[in-house]
Amino acid sequence: MLPFTPWQGQSGPPPLGPGDLHLWRIQIAAADGSDARLLGLLGADEQARLQRLANATLRARYARAHADLRRILGLYLDLPPAEIAFAQGPHGKPALTASQNPARLEFNLTGSGDLSLLAISLKIPVGVDCEQIRPCRELLGIARRMFSPEVAQALVDMREPERLDAFYTAWTAMEAEVKADGRGLFGPRDRRAAATLRTQDAVHFCPMPGFIAAVARQDLPPAEQWGTHCLAD
Repeated sequence: MLPFTPWQGQSGPPPLGPGDLHLWRIQIAAADGSDARLLGLLGADEQARLQRLANATLRARYARAHADLRRILGLYLDLPPAEIAFAQGPHGKPALTASQNPARLEFNLTGSGDLSLLAISLKIPVGVDCEQIRPCRELLGIARRMFSPEVAQALVDMREPERLDAFYTAWTAMEAEVKADGRGLFGPRDRRAAATLRTQDAVHFCPMPGFIAAVARQDLPPAEQWGTHCLAD
């Protein structure tokens, strides 16, 4: 896994060329769920979903992640964040509407705890997943349902804490890959992402201490060429 990622504050659109990969870090504060500036950026569907969330913590995470998604995409599209329109792929993966996206910007948003990550590239679908590393009582049961028999047995044979780290490594790779191809976690797919504890199709990195993340895309550039950004508020 790549070491801790340095994030560069940005107030304008960083150059994005063919083959480039940009990753954005979004961090959530407790007050975000009631921040009128953030809420005013959300569309009607997002506002409705926000109101259905069960508690203030979930609402704060959703408000910040989706408002900053719009703010960041607005930098690339040169559009006001509130005017960005979203569509859905055949299996529900969010996308930009074609009329607003002549450059064919691809993106994917993920979140865990008080951290969200946004991956962006041109023309090539991308997937990203992050997970806060914490104990999981159902780890082996989940592994048997979601991973190949070989991976599940390998996890059984491991000791802690290696087992926990290996589980999140396999899980984030699987999530990133199925999000990149747009078919979803439970859609029809080959199970390459869960076939081994280390996958060739996703690259892992540490977005901040206590988290693991994976990004998946065809023709990923070397990690030293990634753009790693955060909004300069």
